[in-house]
Amino acid sequence: MRKKNESIPVNYFDDGHSAGIAIEKLSAEDLRTFKEAKQAHRHDYHSFFLLENGTVSIEIDFQTYQIKAPSLIYMHPNQVHLILASENVAVSSWAINNENLNPEYLELLEGVTPAKPLVLQQSTFSIISEAVSLGIKFFERKHNKLYHSLLKDTCNALVALGISQYIELTKSADKLSRFETVTKAFNEILERNYTTVKQPSAYAQKLNISAPYLNECVKNTTGYSVSHHIQQRIILEAKRLLYHSGKSVKEIATELGFDDYPYFSRLFTKVTGMTALAFRNKNHE
Repeated sequence: MRKKNESIPVNYFDDGHSAGIAIEKLSAEDLRTFKEAKQAHRHDYHSFFLLENGTVSIEIDFQTYQIKAPSLIYMHPNQVHLILASENVAVSSWAINNENLNPEYLELLEGVTPAKPLVLQQSTFSIISEAVSLGIKFFERKHNKLYHSLLKDTCNALVALGISQYIELTKSADKLSRFETVTKAFNEILERNYTTVKQPSAYAQKLNISAPYLNECVKNTTGYSVSHHIQQRIILEAKRLLYHSGKSVKEIATELGFDDYPYFSRLFTKVTGMTALAFRNKNHE
């Protein structure tokens, strides 16, 4: 059984990074020696990884992905992940916190989360690779005047390049139906409020529409009700905490906004088909 942490480990920028921004190249040796990459963790920032060579096996929120170069991986701060294996890898990465991130890009990233790793066409890979190589050179020239401003603009440009690849896989906002637009807005609000807001009517109120209409939009777009999505988001976070932390089920229930611990236990069992303790024990065998 793996050693438990009191909570899910969170990686923060260290003193070697420029006030919430990093653009760098990671070698195979880096991935082998980075302790935090080998245990489940979150980041306190938005991360993009450009897999330039080799293969990586990575687990993201209980899903395992086998990734081959050239590929792009975006990691939202909420997502729990760990590297399971890597072979002959060369990776470039860029990371930025919310303070430095363009607000428009933050909204777009919330819209594509959770994002699966993307396989890139060679032409696209070449453009991104050249851009990040230039960004790495800027990152290393700490003596430059206007260093932070240059780095911020460069990293935001790289983020925009990454976002553009994910947006190509989805419909643009001007092509969304009314139902899809409402569903997108609901998902964004849900991500920010799932620990405190549990009722579909409360989300409808935030969107200034009726609860039946919200449910119609969401069900028409996804096939599932608003209540289903609320429950799934809560249970995903519960699974993360059960698997990756040493918190008790009661502590997890409280953290997720449930004063009624038995109700939370029943909800977990209803959604997953097993008790919270059974889930923890099964996944720690």
